[in-house]
Amino acid sequence: MSSLQPAPPTEAGTSAFQSRDFRLYQTARLLVILGAEAQSVAVAWQVYQLSQAAGHTVRDSALSLGNTGLALFLPGLFFMLPAGHVADRYDKRHVILSCYALQAICTVALLWISMHQIGSILPIYAVLFLIGTGRCFSGPAASALVPTLVPKESFVNAITWGATIYQVANATGPMVGGLLFTASLAMFGPSVGVWHGAPIVYVFTLAMLLSFMVLVGMIRVRPADGPKKAFSWTTVLAGLEYVAKTRLLLGSISLDLFAVLLGGAVALMPIFAEQVLHAGPQGLGLLRAMPSLGALAVSITLILKPIKRKAGKLMLTCVGLFGVATVVFGLSRNMWVSMVALLIVGASDMVSVVIRSSVLQLATPPEMRGRVSAVNWLFIGASNEFGEFESGVTAHWWGAVPAVVIGGVASVLVTGAASVLFPALRRADKLTAESLLAAELELAEAEPID
Repeated sequence: MSSLQPAPPTEAGTSAFQSRDFRLYQTARLLVILGAEAQSVAVAWQVYQLSQAAGHTVRDSALSLGNTGLALFLPGLFFMLPAGHVADRYDKRHVILSCYALQAICTVALLWISMHQIGSILPIYAVLFLIGTGRCFSGPAASALVPTLVPKESFVNAITWGATIYQVANATGPMVGGLLFTASLAMFGPSVGVWHGAPIVYVFTLAMLLSFMVLVGMIRVRPADGPKKAFSWTTVLAGLEYVAKTRLLLGSISLDLFAVLLGGAVALMPIFAEQVLHAGPQGLGLLRAMPSLGALAVSITLILKPIKRKAGKLMLTCVGLFGVATVVFGLSRNMWVSMVALLIVGASDMVSVVIRSSVLQLATPPEMRGRVSAVNWLFIGASNEFGEFESGVTAHWWGAVPAVVIGGVASVLVTGAASVLFPALRRADKLTAESLLAAELELAEAEPID
C-alpha cells in the first residue's frame, strides 16, 4: 500500500520502525508470510502429484489445483463480513493469535497427511478450508491493527513499509519452498522414509507460525478509539454499504477484482513448470516468486517516489499491462521469457493495489476500518483464491495454455470497459484527500445511485 499524499521528508525514511511494536509485528509478518508462501508451493506440488498418481489427465489436474483456491476462498465468502465486525469489536491481537493458532494446527495436519502418504486430495481441501477461515478473520484484524502500532505522523510510512515487507516475503517464500522441496529429495531421496519433499516444507512453515505467535504476543496494543457496537446485521453490513456508496473505491476495487480474477495464472503454475517449461518443483518456486519480485520493485520505487499525478490513468494502464503480460506468459515456452512476463504481472498489479489501498485508508473512519477492510479482503480473496478456481475450471475445459491466454485477453478487455464505465476513475489525478473527493463527486454525478 502507499500513502495518499506525497510523503514529507521524514516519511521517506524509516520513521515507523522507531516503534517497538511495529518492529515486532513486521518481523513476525516477514516470517509467517515466508512460511505460508513456502507451504503454498508444497501444497500445489503435492496436489498435482496426487492427481497424476490417480491417473488424472493434465486437464483434470488443473481442476484439482483450481479447487485449492476455491477451498481457501469459500470461508471468506461465508464469514468475511462477521470477521470485520469481530475485528472492530474485540482485541485485534487476540483475534490474530487465535487465527494463527488455527493455521498452525492446519500445518500439523498437512504434515501428518504428507507423512502418512494419504492418497486422497480431499483431506487437503478440508485443511485448506480451515486455513482460509483463519485468514478471513485475521486479515481485517491485521489491517486495522497497524494504525495502533505507530504514531499518527508515521502511519503513511508504516503502510508503505508494510507493503514492501510483504513483497519481500512473498517473493522469497516460494523460492524457499521450492528449494526445500528439491534439496530434501536430493539429500534423502524417496527411499529414506517420508522425510523428503513436502514434509520438510511443512516443518519450516510450522516453525515460522510459532515464531509469529511469539512475536505478536509481545506487542502492546493501544486501546482503540470509538464505541464498540454490539452485533447486528446493520453493524455487520455497514462496511459493505460504505464501499457501495464510495463509488471511486467501488470502481477501483471492481477493476482489480475482475482483471485478476480473469487473468490469474498462479493455480496453473505447476502444470506450466512441469508440462510446458519442464522446470520441476524448483522452477515452480522461481515462477511463483517472479510476480512478488516485480511487486517488490514497485513498492520500493514508491517509497522513494510516491505517486503524485494521473493516478487513475496509471492504474488503468498497469491493469492493461497485467493482462498483456499474462498473455505472454501463457504463450511462452522459454523459462526466462516466462519469468520476465510474471515479473511484469507482479509489478503492474502492485500499482493497482497501491492506488486501491490508498483510497481505502484515506476514506475510512477508524471505527469502521475492520469492516471496510473485510470487504476489501473479500474482493482480494475473490480475485486471488477464487481466481485460482476459475483458472482451474477453464484449464479443465480448454487446456492450461488457452485458459491463461484467454484470461489475459479478458483482463485487457475489462480494463477498456472500466475506462468507459468509470470516467472519473480515468481522470483521477493526485492521491490526496481533496483530489479523490473531487473524483468521487464526479463519479457520483456520472453514475448516479438510484
